[in-house]
Amino acid sequence: GTFLPQGLQDRFTDEARPLPDTDWFVDRLYAFARDLGASVLIAKAARLVTDLNRPADDQPLYSASETRLMTGVLPMQCFSGAAVYREGEEPEAAETSERLKLYWQPYHDLLRDTLLGLRQQHGHAIVLDAHSIRAEVPLLFDGVLPDLNLGSNAGASAHPTLLDMASKCLQGGGYSLVVDGRFKGGYITRHYGQPDRQIHALQLEIAQRIYMHESPPQWDEPRAGMLQTHLQNLLRNLIAWTPENA
Repeated sequence: GTFLPQGLQDRFTDEARPLPDTDWFVDRLYAFARDLGASVLIAKAARLVTDLNRPADDQPLYSASETRLMTGVLPMQCFSGAAVYREGEEPEAAETSERLKLYWQPYHDLLRDTLLGLRQQHGHAIVLDAHSIRAEVPLLFDGVLPDLNLGSNAGASAHPTLLDMASKCLQGGGYSLVVDGRFKGGYITRHYGQPDRQIHALQLEIAQRIYMHESPPQWDEPRAGMLQTHLQNLLRNLIAWTPENA
C-alpha cells in the first residue's frame, strides 16, 4: 500500500517521503488470483504507517546474526538505514497504539476470519503472503537477492508436501530460487501457519527487478507478464493441493 494519513508525510525525512520500501505493484502482479478462485486481501496503508508483517508487540523476528537492520511495526528506519522521521517528529506511545488500532488490527482480524472461514468450508486453508523488495539492500542481505524467495519459517508453517510442491512450481523459467534463505517468513507466515490446525502459510518475497524498473518504480509489462505466468502455475497448484493427498 501507499496510503498515508493526512500530515504524516510532512513529518518524514526526504529519504522516506518517496516510500522507498514499498512492495510496488504486488496487487497488480497477482491480479489474476481472484479469477483462479483465491481470496485476496490487499494492504492499502504504506508500511511506514504500520508494518502488517511485524507483531504488534514488536518482538524481533530475526536474530542479530540474521540481519543488520531490525525494523519494527512502526518503522523508524528505511531499509537504507535512513531515518523515517525528522528529528522530534517520531510517533509517541499514544500514536503508536492508535495506528495499531486503525490499521494493523483490522487487517489481521479480517485475515484471521478469512482463514477460519476457508478452513471451515474446505477443511484447510493456505495463505500465500506476497511481497517484493529491491534486489540489493545491503543492510538486509549481502549481494543480490535471488529472484524468488520462498519462506516457510524453516518448514514450520506449512505441510512438507505443500512446501515441496510450491518449490517445484517456482523452479525453472529462468528464475533463481531459494527456500528459507534470508526471508524465512515474517509475522504473517509465522503466526498463521499452523499445519497441525490445517492452516498453512508460505511467504514469497520477489526481487523487484524481475518484473519492474526499480528506480523510479515502474511496471515492466514484458517481464511482469512472464512472471505472472509462473505465479499462476504456483497458485493453481496451491488451490488444488489437499491434505488428503499429502
